[in-house]
Amino acid sequence: MVVAGYNFPFVFPKKVTMSDQHEEAHTGPVKTPKQFLTLVVLSFIVPIFVIIGLVNYIGSQNKPAAGASNPAEATAARIQKVGTVQVKDANRVAKTGEEVFKAQCSACHATGAAGAPKFGDSAAWGPRIKNGYAALLNSALKGKNAMGPQGGGDHDDYEIGRAVVYMANAGGAKFPEPAAPAAK
Repeated sequence: MVVAGYNFPFVFPKKVTMSDQHEEAHTGPVKTPKQFLTLVVLSFIVPIFVIIGLVNYIGSQNKPAAGASNPAEATAARIQKVGTVQVKDANRVAKTGEEVFKAQCSACHATGAAGAPKFGDSAAWGPRIKNGYAALLNSALKGKNAMGPQGGGDHDDYEIGRAVVYMANAGGAKFPEPAAPAAK
């Protein structure tokens, strides 16, 4: 067959008329434009109502915080203020360097954990002692390497200073005991 200069090796199928297309177009479940429009509108509206229903169902449950036996305490914990104020007795007796060492510093300095110089190890304390008491106190108060800052914790700066002198003197230093802060 030759059509407009092209040679086709096959024969065209039977020509489909409009009446044949009209019969084939109405074989699906949607028969009219009204049904099609209804289907489109429902396909948008039904999921929206399903989502709204699920959100209301989930949001309406009263759920206490995980691990809280008392919901009132859990709520109070969630809405507490960020900062807290700790009032210490200004007239309490300051702890000695040994007491602070045993309470705070011995966790790392007794065993040498995380690179901390061991208590009484003059080889490890020697380079640190050469920097002086002020540098050691600054490291203790602000933290250094794996050691966190100690100032403002359970002990005041004076007590931390006494602990620094206690540990450094055990490592070979001859630092004097820091002066007690003036009474307020």
